[in-house]
Amino acid sequence: MTDKKFWSEKIRGQTPYTAGEQPKIADLVKLNTNENPYPPSPKVIQAIRKSENGDLRLYPPVINESNRFWGNGSDEVLAMAFIAFFSGKRLYAPDVTYSFYPVWAKMFDVDYHTIPLNEDFTIPVEKFCRFDGGIIIANPNAPTGLLLGVNEIERIVATNSENVVIIDEAYIDFANEPGASDLLDKYPNLLVVKTASKSYSLAGLRVGWAEGNESLIEALTVARDSINSYTLDRLAVAGIKAAFGDREYFKTQNEKVIATRERTKDILRQLGFGVTDSQANFVFAAHPKFRGEDLYKSLRKRGILVRWWNLPRINNHLRITIGTDEQMNRLFAALREEIIGGN
Repeated sequence: MTDKKFWSEKIRGQTPYTAGEQPKIADLVKLNTNENPYPPSPKVIQAIRKSENGDLRLYPPVINESNRFWGNGSDEVLAMAFIAFFSGKRLYAPDVTYSFYPVWAKMFDVDYHTIPLNEDFTIPVEKFCRFDGGIIIANPNAPTGLLLGVNEIERIVATNSENVVIIDEAYIDFANEPGASDLLDKYPNLLVVKTASKSYSLAGLRVGWAEGNESLIEALTVARDSINSYTLDRLAVAGIKAAFGDREYFKTQNEKVIATRERTKDILRQLGFGVTDSQANFVFAAHPKFRGEDLYKSLRKRGILVRWWNLPRINNHLRITIGTDEQMNRLFAALREEIIGGN
């Protein structure tokens, strides 16, 4: 057993976030961590290679914008937001959502409360109105993939004008509706958080950002500069600038993911799965005759990784990242053997 005598009381009592496993398995079909199956823009690689010839002796430039805050992935941005807006305060979130939220809440002394989703996993908008604390909602939600419309988001933001409302849009670029950024000029209490990890195929570069009014961005900057002023290195700065500059590649690759997602929904439903109308780069599915845990373990033996949680309400569900068509075909073949062969 680990000797914890040098650990602080806070860390002794902390249960960290558990990321999706990253095993080294030959010929692995990795559909468990919502990475984009396609490479980033070639312009990103060129920019990073060019930047490598720069002077790495020097600290990277600190990007300071009045309405945008940058961090080492959206996870760091969200952690800074918990410190800046919710430490010592009350925060509300859906009961089924990104499982890092309660971890940050405990770490930064946030009074964290959950509001149950509806039976179909949709967000009960009326229950998120007029709260006595902050609100955080992943949209599309994780792991359900369900999207809350802009009008519904506006209702929540407008009825909580005295509290910060964070909309975590890690997957918004795969959705069939725009995100909440158009509301920013209207609501000073709204913060929208985004990432380059998913739709820009840059999970390994670690770039995330928040959009909001000058006061919110300044609070995030104070939090950042109290911990680490240099959250993006020179390679990340070069890479994200190039990614933003290649919109055509961005659009083409994401359209592939969306098309495969819709095909995946159809095939899973043909196999008897109940599947949410995911607007993310993953699907959320459960079969009435087969336990989620059993399917997860069986697929893993076949070298196919999906995500499963032993948590209330979702312990029969699988979250399946959208891969290439070839990867998804391997998944479908394995599931057909399990389900059709299991009847």
